[in-house]
Amino acid sequence: MKLKLPPLPYALDALEPHISRRTLAAHHGHHHADYLEKTRALVQDTPMEHASLEDIVLSAHAHGDEALFNASAQAWNHAFYWQSMRPNGGGEAGDELAVLINEAFGSQQGFRRAFVATASEQFGSGWVWLVLSGDRLRLARTPNAATPLGSGEVPLLVIDIWEHAYYLDYEHRRADYVAAWLANLANWDFASRNVLGNRNATQPARITAT
Repeated sequence: MKLKLPPLPYALDALEPHISRRTLAAHHGHHHADYLEKTRALVQDTPMEHASLEDIVLSAHAHGDEALFNASAQAWNHAFYWQSMRPNGGGEAGDELAVLINEAFGSQQGFRRAFVATASEQFGSGWVWLVLSGDRLRLARTPNAATPLGSGEVPLLVIDIWEHAYYLDYEHRRADYVAAWLANLANWDFASRNVLGNRNATQPARITAT
């Protein structure tokens, strides 16, 4: 079977003090691992057993398989989230991405305000994505396991706003977590590569909002 838990792209303590080793160990080693294990169990001995995680998510959505979609989409979202962070990240985007941010949000400061507000306004658990919609950026909220995979928009960056992503470090202070994430962890190099990858793709990107 193809599906394996991807290793973190950094050490467990690399994101401290903004996200603790304790949070990262539980989040990656338990939550993400559990979603992947549930996905493996659900596709075992089916035509999807050797499919990619992305194809499993898309197939589950197309066929209305709620259990498989919830497990596989959460696994996919988490893999994207780990890449959306890096040690000594955050700050302002550069180059082409900075131009797109200024066009969509007026300024980088305007983007940060909108991002924190969007994450704070999400009721319950979910995700906040920076996506490329055509040639323009926008922020998208998805609840629970919902993902931008398959809708036509291209995800560039995501923050997990399920409580298990931040509660050990920030308790109920979600806005503080989001602000610290933007200032210190957001991986703008990853977001820029996603913009470039979409532009150079020979086929339209399949990654968008469900």
